[in-house]
Formats: sequence, C-alpha cells, structure tokens
Amino acid sequence: MTTASTDADAPDATQEVTMPDGTESAGDRVEPRDDVVWFTDVVRAHSTALVRYFARRGPRQDADDLAAEVFATAWRRRDDVPAEAVLPWLYRTAGFILANHRRKQVDLPVDEVPESGGVRVGEDPELSVLFDAELRGALESVGERDRRILLLHAWEGLDGAELAAVLDISRSGADAALSRARKRLREAWGERLSF
Repeated sequence: MTTASTDADAPDATQEVTMPDGTESAGDRVEPRDDVVWFTDVVRAHSTALVRYFARRGPRQDADDLAAEVFATAWRRRDDVPAEAVLPWLYRTAGFILANHRRKQVDLPVDEVPESGGVRVGEDPELSVLFDAELRGALESVGERDRRILLLHAWEGLDGAELAAVLDISRSGADAALSRARKRLREAWGERLSF
C-alpha cells in the first residue's frame, strides 16, 4: 500500500537539509568521488614513475612489487592522499617502503653480490666505469638525506612544491635543502675526482 505525500511533508528544494552527522547538504554538497575510478586514474598516471623510482634505487626485479605496495598503501589510505599532490605523496610513501624493504634484505657474501645497473660504454669504457664509480662514491659521501633530495630532483624531476611535499617541509625549506645538497655534492665530487 502506498501513501501519497503532501507538499507539506516534502522538504523545500531551496532549504538546506541537516544530515545526521551534522553536515549540511543542498546545492553546496560535493558529490563523493568514485574511489575505484580515482585509484585507476592514479595507477595509470603514476605507475611508470614509481617503477622507475624503485628500479633506480635497487634490483629491477623488485621494482614492480614495491610499486604495487605503494599503490596498495594509497588504496588503504586514499582519504589521506592530497588531490593536489598525489605524486609527491606516492614518492614519500615509496621512500618509506624502500627503507623497509632494504631492512629486510639478507646480507650476501661479497663474492656473491651481483653487479647493479647497466654497463655504460662510451669511447673509453674504462674511463666511463671509473667516472661512474667516482660519482657513486661522491653521492654516497653526502649523506642519506642529501642523496635522497638529489635523486628525487635529478631522477624523478621533482623541484619546488613537489619536493617540499615529499620531504614534508615548506617550499623555501625544500629549495634550501636542494641547494645545500648540491653544494655538498660539488664539494664531494671535487675531492674525489682525481682523473
């Protein structure tokens, strides 16, 4: 059995209706985002960048799994991901996941450690290898925070606001941190470059 409603029973379309949780709804209400669509868009837009992030910092075979772990975290914490800074949030999370992954790795005897990275062959392969080794040594000597800032800037292309979001500091703080890291790398490079 249906009952007919009268105009007196129906709320006025111009009135704001108070929801049970205390928020107001009406023309000001924003439609909730479709989480699945949002997540699909995030994965499509940033999966390549995250895989590259991990491939540059560790064994290539782990990169896909670590990127998937970042996306799983993004899904679980989707309400915490800022819409205006998705990629910096993902990079920040990737840094934490990479640190946890490195702690889990088992130490191998030195004679069993595989060579990392691709072989760079230029006009003089020996000089190229020596140059790469010196650059890696200079990067190692600047400290973990400076190295992270330099690699986020150089490899991931972050600067300004994005770098600040990843580091969870102000924009001016990120600019200053990048400047200091560059200076320390220049000094370390000058000390090591002996050929």
